[in-house]
Amino acid sequence: MLRKCNHKLAKAISDLGWGMFVNFVEYKLQQKGGLLIEIDRWFPSSKTCCNCLYQMSEMPLDVREWTCPSCGTHHDRDENASKNIRAENIRQLYGLGRTAAVRAASRREGGEVRPKSGQKSVLRHSPVSSEVPTSA
Repeated sequence: MLRKCNHKLAKAISDLGWGMFVNFVEYKLQQKGGLLIEIDRWFPSSKTCCNCLYQMSEMPLDVREWTCPSCGTHHDRDENASKNIRAENIRQLYGLGRTAAVRAASRREGGEVRPKSGQKSVLRHSPVSSEVPTSA
Protein backbone atom coordinates (compact mmCIF):
# COMPACT_ATOMS: atom_id res chain seq x y z
CA MET A 1 0.00 0.00 0.00
CA LEU A 2 2.83 2.39 0.84
CA ARG A 3 4.60 1.83 -2.48
CA LYS A 4 1.50 2.70 -4.54
CA CYS A 5 0.99 6.08 -2.81
CA ASN A 6 2.93 9.21 -3.47
CA HIS A 7 5.91 9.84 -1.17
CA LYS A 8 4.23 12.33 1.20
CA LEU A 9 1.08 10.23 1.63
CA ALA A 10 3.14 7.08 2.23
CA LYS A 11 5.09 8.86 4.97
CA ALA A 12 1.87 10.06 6.62
CA ILE A 13 0.42 6.51 6.56
CA SER A 14 3.63 5.09 7.98
CA ASP A 15 3.78 7.71 10.75
CA LEU A 16 0.14 7.08 11.63
CA GLY A 17 0.78 3.34 11.91
CA TRP A 18 3.73 3.88 14.27
CA GLY A 19 1.72 6.34 16.36
CA MET A 20 -1.13 3.86 16.74
CA PHE A 21 1.34 1.12 17.70
CA VAL A 22 2.86 3.35 20.40
CA ASN A 23 -0.64 4.22 21.70
CA PHE A 24 -1.58 0.53 21.93
CA VAL A 25 1.65 -0.36 23.73
CA GLU A 26 1.24 2.54 26.16
CA TYR A 27 -2.39 1.57 26.86
CA LYS A 28 -1.47 -2.06 27.54
CA LEU A 29 1.42 -1.02 29.79
CA GLN A 30 -0.88 1.24 31.80
CA GLN A 31 -3.37 -1.61 32.23
CA LYS A 32 -0.59 -3.73 33.72
CA GLY A 33 0.82 -0.87 35.82
CA GLY A 34 3.78 -0.25 33.52
CA LEU A 35 5.15 2.98 32.15
CA LEU A 36 6.20 3.83 28.59
CA ILE A 37 9.23 6.08 28.34
CA GLU A 38 10.12 7.45 24.93
CA ILE A 39 13.49 8.92 24.07
CA ASP A 40 14.08 11.73 21.62
CA ARG A 41 14.08 10.66 17.98
CA TRP A 42 17.47 12.33 17.43
CA PHE A 43 19.18 10.84 20.49
CA PRO A 44 22.64 9.72 19.20
CA SER A 45 22.37 6.17 20.53
CA SER A 46 24.44 4.37 17.91
CA LYS A 47 27.32 6.83 17.69
CA THR A 48 27.88 7.37 21.43
CA CYS A 49 30.26 5.00 23.21
CA CYS A 50 28.33 3.23 25.96
CA ASN A 51 31.56 2.79 27.92
CA CYS A 52 32.99 6.35 28.11
CA LEU A 53 30.13 8.39 26.48
CA TYR A 54 32.40 9.73 23.73
CA GLN A 55 30.22 10.84 20.80
CA MET A 56 31.39 10.43 17.21
CA SER A 57 30.72 13.52 15.11
CA GLU A 58 29.55 11.55 12.08
CA MET A 59 28.91 7.91 11.33
CA PRO A 60 27.39 6.73 8.03
CA LEU A 61 24.68 4.07 8.22
CA ASP A 62 26.86 1.49 6.44
CA VAL A 63 29.29 1.41 9.40
CA ARG A 64 28.08 -1.58 11.44
CA GLU A 65 31.07 -1.88 13.81
CA TRP A 66 33.36 0.80 15.18
CA THR A 67 36.07 1.39 17.77
CA CYS A 68 35.86 4.30 20.19
CA PRO A 69 38.82 6.65 19.67
CA SER A 70 38.68 7.72 23.32
CA CYS A 71 38.69 4.41 25.24
CA GLY A 72 39.39 1.87 22.47
CA THR A 73 36.23 -0.21 23.05
CA HIS A 74 35.05 -2.09 19.96
CA HIS A 75 31.29 -1.78 19.37
CA ASP A 76 28.64 -3.48 17.29
CA ARG A 77 26.47 -0.53 16.28
CA ASP A 78 23.13 -2.09 17.25
CA GLU A 79 24.29 -3.54 20.57
CA ASN A 80 25.88 -0.22 21.50
CA ALA A 81 22.67 1.63 20.60
CA SER A 82 20.56 -0.74 22.71
CA LYS A 83 22.82 -0.18 25.75
CA ASN A 84 22.62 3.60 25.28
CA ILE A 85 18.83 3.53 24.85
CA ARG A 86 18.46 1.47 28.03
CA ALA A 87 20.70 3.87 29.96
CA GLU A 88 18.78 6.90 28.64
CA ASN A 89 15.44 5.34 29.62
CA ILE A 90 16.73 4.67 33.13
CA ARG A 91 18.02 8.24 33.35
CA GLN A 92 14.62 9.59 32.26
CA LEU A 93 12.82 7.30 34.71
CA TYR A 94 14.87 8.68 37.60
CA GLY A 95 14.15 12.17 36.25
CA LEU A 96 10.42 11.55 36.57
CA GLY A 97 10.88 11.29 40.29
CA ARG A 98 9.19 9.41 43.03
CA THR A 99 5.60 10.50 42.26
CA ALA A 100 5.47 8.63 38.94
CA ALA A 101 6.85 5.46 40.54
CA VAL A 102 4.31 5.68 43.37
CA ARG A 103 1.45 6.14 40.88
CA ALA A 104 2.65 3.16 38.81
CA ALA A 105 2.91 0.98 41.94
CA SER A 106 -0.56 2.08 43.03
CA ARG A 107 -2.03 1.02 39.68
CA ARG A 108 -0.24 -2.35 39.88
CA GLU A 109 -1.72 -2.99 43.32
CA GLY A 110 -5.23 -2.15 42.14
CA GLY A 111 -5.21 1.35 43.55
CA GLU A 112 -7.21 4.31 42.35
CA VAL A 113 -7.15 4.71 38.56
CA ARG A 114 -9.10 7.95 38.40
CA PRO A 115 -7.02 11.09 38.86
CA LYS A 116 -7.40 13.00 42.08
CA SER A 117 -8.82 16.49 41.81
CA GLY A 118 -6.37 18.81 40.10
CA GLN A 119 -4.41 16.01 38.44
CA LYS A 120 -4.69 15.39 34.72
CA SER A 121 -5.44 11.82 33.67
CA VAL A 122 -2.56 9.96 32.06
CA LEU A 123 -4.88 7.56 30.20
CA ARG A 124 -5.49 8.36 26.54
CA HIS A 125 -8.20 5.75 26.11
CA SER A 126 -11.21 4.97 28.23
CA PRO A 127 -11.17 1.45 29.67
CA VAL A 128 -13.40 -0.99 27.80
CA SER A 129 -14.87 -4.06 29.44
CA SER A 130 -13.92 -7.29 27.71
CA GLU A 131 -16.85 -9.20 29.18
CA VAL A 132 -19.96 -9.89 27.14
CA PRO A 133 -23.13 -8.65 28.87
CA THR A 134 -25.43 -11.49 29.87
CA SER A 135 -29.17 -11.27 30.11
CA ALA A 136 -30.92 -12.84 33.08
